[in-house]
Amino acid sequence: MNLTIENILLVGSLLLFVSIIVGKTSYKFGVPTLLLFLAIGMLAGSDGIGGINFDNPQLAQFIGIVSLNFILFSGGLDTNWVTVKPILKEGIVLSTVGVLLTAVSLGTFVWFITDFTIYESMLLGSIVSSTDAAAVFSILRSKSLALKTNLRPTLELESGSNDPMAYVLTIACLTLVVNQDQSILNIIPLFFQQMILGAIAGYVFGRLSKLIINKIKLDFEGLYPVLVIALMFITFSATDFVGGNGFLAIYICAVYLGNQELIHKKTILKMFDGMAWLMQIVLFLTLGLLVFPSQIIPYFGIGILISLFLIIVARPISVFISLMFFKMKLRRRFYISWVGLRGAVPIVFATYPLLAGIDKANMIFNIVFFISVTSVLIQGTTLSIVAKWLKVALPEKVKKISEMDKLILELPKSNLQEFEILSDFKSVNKRIVDLNFPKNAFIIMIKRNGAFIRPGGSTIIESKDVLMVLADNEADFNKVNKCLI
Repeated sequence: MNLTIENILLVGSLLLFVSIIVGKTSYKFGVPTLLLFLAIGMLAGSDGIGGINFDNPQLAQFIGIVSLNFILFSGGLDTNWVTVKPILKEGIVLSTVGVLLTAVSLGTFVWFITDFTIYESMLLGSIVSSTDAAAVFSILRSKSLALKTNLRPTLELESGSNDPMAYVLTIACLTLVVNQDQSILNIIPLFFQQMILGAIAGYVFGRLSKLIINKIKLDFEGLYPVLVIALMFITFSATDFVGGNGFLAIYICAVYLGNQELIHKKTILKMFDGMAWLMQIVLFLTLGLLVFPSQIIPYFGIGILISLFLIIVARPISVFISLMFFKMKLRRRFYISWVGLRGAVPIVFATYPLLAGIDKANMIFNIVFFISVTSVLIQGTTLSIVAKWLKVALPEKVKKISEMDKLILELPKSNLQEFEILSDFKSVNKRIVDLNFPKNAFIIMIKRNGAFIRPGGSTIIESKDVLMVLADNEADFNKVNKCLI
């Protein structure tokens, strides 16, 4: 069946509906939801029962880049700086040095066992060198897997920040494959340009975005998430335009925004959480449609060999070498090695050789697809089992809920106090978002002139207001008092 304007909405909505329903029950059988989305796309494709003829790598790449914007931005918004700060060095080393070591070790292995040139081998290694943010975020969160002592923030920081490194390596190796006369030394400036400009742009756009979100006055609350979407795409495209890494920029921008006081922050977080899931489904369905299962079968043997080497050798080597100067228990290093999930990102990156038209592009794409599927199937289904086996999982009764989870889930705090605003308080005529309230305290209601007002970030505090504040303990209430008087 060929997709037309008349039936694309029907087919797309049906695939989306089936994916959500099937995904709802998938974990009862221990199968990651994302793998189900991929399988549904393959079943609907040319070689499947749906017979949908989709063979457009350029469109798939576009959908992939847009989807990755939402997935990385949502992951960044949900990254708590307080929990990330203690493991920032480990995360950065894993997302840079770790990715490079994975690419080099796997590329060397591919060079030995195939007829690929050294540059083609390194290209394949680079494409699958990063852990997949969509896979790691969705599997860890949907399994509600609680891990000991900063292990989960380490995994999420690595997966959210290592795609830029893999992207730079992929583009660099692809350039060397296409232009055989170029030296690898010519690629080094590209790497530093991409990473440095990407990091600077992410921070600058983060501060600028906060200013725009809090200062602009929109008539409807629902427009604020739309504004953030616009700022997200501006950050990505503007950074890419000046030669920086757009993926790194939007992740840093999102991490900054997620740890600031924003107007209608709860609405923004909920919207991006839903959009991230939607984009994950769309991305995996699209890549499933793009793949022809009959073309993968000839590469089954070589695919298994490369995939097993990546899981058992390349990933552990890169993790252990990257973390050799950090104090960390051996079982924690083993678990980080095991959570080296490959998912949609490598498949998206594998479309670049297809569009460049290199000789072994189809072979690379099919091998990468096979590696991603086996990684999610083998590692994704065993995260909980391995965590318990290595004793890095928290018991069910002591699982912690993050402040971000409390904000999204609207869980109540343990104490409630009222604060009356006097005319000489510094908070008078200030917006709530500008009060610099402690993160563990929330204004749930304002009593004004005998009426009750539901507060928002743009609500202006007036003299004689009575604020009803929820917080965890007396120390938080003392901080609230300092913000008000």
